Amino acid sequence: MAGISERAAVRRLHDRFGFGPRPGDLDRGFAETVTRLLTPGEDPGAKATPIPRPGPPPDRPGKQDKPGKQAYAKSLQAQATQAAIWWLDRMVAADLASVERLTWFWHGHFATSEQKVKSPELMLAQNEAQRTLGMGGFTALAQAMIVDPAMLLWLDGNSNKAGKPNENLAREFMELFALGVGHYSETDVREAARALTGWAAKRDTTTAQFVAKRHDNTAKNVLGSTANFDAKSFVDLVLARPESAPFVVGRLWFRLVSATPPPADVLNRLVAAYGGARDIRALLTAIAAEPLFRDSATSLVKQPVEWLAGLMRALGVRPSKLDDKGKTQLLAGLRGMGQVPFQPPSVGGWAAGGAWLTTSAGVARLHLAQLIVQHADLGAVAKASDKPAAIGDLLGVDAWSNRTRAALAGVGGDVKQLSTVAACAPEYVVSG
Repeated sequence: MAGISERAAVRRLHDRFGFGPRPGDLDRGFAETVTRLLTPGEDPGAKATPIPRPGPPPDRPGKQDKPGKQAYAKSLQAQATQAAIWWLDRMVAADLASVERLTWFWHGHFATSEQKVKSPELMLAQNEAQRTLGMGGFTALAQAMIVDPAMLLWLDGNSNKAGKPNENLAREFMELFALGVGHYSETDVREAARALTGWAAKRDTTTAQFVAKRHDNTAKNVLGSTANFDAKSFVDLVLARPESAPFVVGRLWFRLVSATPPPADVLNRLVAAYGGARDIRALLTAIAAEPLFRDSATSLVKQPVEWLAGLMRALGVRPSKLDDKGKTQLLAGLRGMGQVPFQPPSVGGWAAGGAWLTTSAGVARLHLAQLIVQHADLGAVAKASDKPAAIGDLLGVDAWSNRTRAALAGVGGDVKQLSTVAACAPEYVVSG
């Protein structure tokens, strides 16, 4: 195992627990940075970027009302755009990005898409719940998500009622959210679906309703236990299974440290830190303390949103300050890379690793970098005698490879082009 320098380790903390460093962030030590990122308090930047309240979506028009359908689609799209731009703006504005980074992680973990929910208001309500609960105990977060209105619409909770259970939410909760593949049976799915009956969501209210007459109020046998389980007791049962803690720990490790699962001894230490309280903050602190966190081999390709948020933070560009054309280009670029906030492709969330390094994604990345650079203040780079080093300092890159430095030297006379190439270089696209 080859360790990385203290400065590189601090950069990695900002990459993995945030969206990359801002100027000056790498001057602090590793221990101080862990404390700052994982003990968030008042955040003026986040406070000045409050969550929007678009209100319920417009009423859906009749099938024959073509003008009404067009107006409906346009209004819904405007709300969805507002929500996505706001969250990107919040990622950039937050003084400590760890809260937004964990909210982003939970969005991918409990993946829910506006394309089916069709209510930006409900997506934002789910987003706020994940933000509020995301660094506390996993139990409270899981309890909130199992009856979250956007989740219920996304996984057909409204179709889940006594006598006619819908299995989608029960299956995905065990397989993707809390246990993993192979740790439950089809009988468990059917019985768990009965436990989740009775909950309903409407697009004009941000709180799900429990309708007692739709709930199956009889005994169910789930994971070897028999009781009159409901949503809360079902979640408690699942999270108490010995497979649950390693699964949740493994998901955070996969997204924040390495695609290679942690060795048994590391996993045991992390599960112990997670503990009976299922404490996410304690788990993250333990992850940062692991020697493998500093291993040079545990590199990760940044997801498009992570890369973009980090670039905008480093260059001081706010999505909210772009004109309508710029905002449209911003989301189009992310769409070209395959990742738009509130629009995961499936309940399994987004891909990882090399999936983001396709040729088409590379072209979209280049266009996004050009857009951001056009709005950045690059005066410090323009004045520097070593311009590649100066843009590296802005982006938080410790050193360029000989190949990248040669590419940067070739465009050194044009600061904007230099910055665009730097933003798309492997040293920035990959969190090393």
